[in-house]
Amino acid sequence: MAGLLVAGTSSDAGKSLLVTGLCRAVARRGIRVAPYKAQNMSNNSMVVADPDGHAGEIGRAQWLQARAARVTPTVDMNPVLLKPSSDRRSHVVLRGLPYGTLEAGEYAHGRGPLIEASRAAYEALDEAYDLVVCEGAGSPAEINLRAGDYVNMGLARHFGLPVALVGDIDRGGMLAAVFGTWGLLEEADRTLLAGYLVNKFRGDVEVLRPGLETLTQRTGLPCLGVVPWLDGVWLDSEDTLRVGTPAPTVRDAGPRLSIAVVRLPRVSNATDIDALAAEPGVDLTVTTRPDLLAAADLVLVPGSRSTLGDLSWLRATGIADVLADRAAADRPILGICGGYQALGRTIADPDGVEASGAPGTTALIEGLGLLPVHTLFHAEKSLGRPTGTWRGHAVTGYEIHHGVADVDDDAERFLDGARAGAVFGTMWHGTMEDDAFREAFLTEVAALSGAAWRPDPAAPGFDARREAMIDTLADAVEEHTPALLDLALSRVG
Repeated sequence: MAGLLVAGTSSDAGKSLLVTGLCRAVARRGIRVAPYKAQNMSNNSMVVADPDGHAGEIGRAQWLQARAARVTPTVDMNPVLLKPSSDRRSHVVLRGLPYGTLEAGEYAHGRGPLIEASRAAYEALDEAYDLVVCEGAGSPAEINLRAGDYVNMGLARHFGLPVALVGDIDRGGMLAAVFGTWGLLEEADRTLLAGYLVNKFRGDVEVLRPGLETLTQRTGLPCLGVVPWLDGVWLDSEDTLRVGTPAPTVRDAGPRLSIAVVRLPRVSNATDIDALAAEPGVDLTVTTRPDLLAAADLVLVPGSRSTLGDLSWLRATGIADVLADRAAADRPILGICGGYQALGRTIADPDGVEASGAPGTTALIEGLGLLPVHTLFHAEKSLGRPTGTWRGHAVTGYEIHHGVADVDDDAERFLDGARAGAVFGTMWHGTMEDDAFREAFLTEVAALSGAAWRPDPAAPGFDARREAMIDTLADAVEEHTPALLDLALSRVG
């Protein structure tokens, strides 16, 4: 098998970052390379094509890695996607399509069909590409899950893949984490470890070197590279809204525009904020504080994996009152997907979609009543890549939802959704990545809020910034982890 696995000593150790950079570094050499993550747990996803050309869903990180590899993303690159809807239940997306639910108690023993599908997806990629760069999940040292593992060492052993183990030194304890991981693995898994990498290092590498030498002596594993802390690098987030989104290239002293994003408990597709955070002159905050939400020029209510649950939370926290006050004062609000549904008048879930198949409610649940919209949940999920225009600007988005929003006939339209005064709503994710549309929308927000901010015509577009970020990662892989790159190239089939 022409592949290798990048595993981590923990979640967020740098697996996604290194896979992204490695895919671009390999693609630069004219090699057809594909990313792969057998199982991802994330409520941030993207709509792509399945092998037959139909719409399917994968984790956002694998979509970005396919961009880095300069190939078309497909559902085989992330065959199993778990989308948490509560602390004990996840909705399962299998090779792009809804499959059912997985309870916490079923995780260790109820995944037989998922394993089979994930292996078939890897084999399809292995046949179609010269190299498959796999990303692990969590840590291979989760030995309580080893018996049914198909994401970390279970994947590596099944397909005979060498494993590069990455640790995050910025959080501390990296040397111990690598040693502990090596120590907990059974011997047959240890033999697949090709070496380890240090990620997010700040300072003089010579100060670190004695520790690396001792670690290598005790484990027999070579150090495959030390990746420095990289400014201006972000990745499409997987699990929650983070403030670590891209910052403007230059923070100027001109007029500012403030955006406050509601940190919903079950937020989904949080990457909608990335392009807003990157806009020069925009100060973006992710918060649950009512005072910050009240003071911002724009409040964004993002997507939700549990619209009804997050609607109740908005009321319980008092944020619903803040939104109502803003709407009454014609101060801008934007709702996207679940956030848009919550801003509407009613929601019904007769099929129990958000209750994972339990009897739903045929009664209409009152929304916040800020938009003339009525939402009905259906068991069948809507997936698509819609296009449209707003104020003459072309807009492309993507849809991932069960709730279908019906807009009143006499309502003012905003993309596929609605506008009422200064309240905007749409089901479309990803629209803010269209530069002209984003700048036009924020210009209208500034006018409504009385802000003096205007877009900078000389600023680079968001897609150009993302491409530059990917190239920065590839440059770091080539400069600081040549042994990892050599390992990847040696696996090319």
